[in-house]
Amino acid sequence: MAFRKSAKYRQQLTNMRAAKAAKREAGPSPDYPVALPDLRRRIVIEDFDFGRRVHVLKLFRTNRVDCYRVVADGTEWKERIGWSRILAGLRKSMPRVGAD
Repeated sequence: MAFRKSAKYRQQLTNMRAAKAAKREAGPSPDYPVALPDLRRRIVIEDFDFGRRVHVLKLFRTNRVDCYRVVADGTEWKERIGWSRILAGLRKSMPRVGAD
């Protein structure tokens, strides 16, 4: 048998929701959307396998929050790409070195 909510309980819930809404409306309004910086992330890769090579990936803001404009070593790599595809590209561009 299902639990029935009494009239007193429903009134209590209504009062709680009204108090929560009043508190939210009385407080300061949040800034939407949050202002993101132009340069959002920078990835620095130092490779010591065949001498010292340094690669710098700069991830800039785009019109989507979950995408970046990627500049690799001073040249634009992708105009708009997501984080998981950036990591997949890194994984593919850094091949494994065979053991001796």
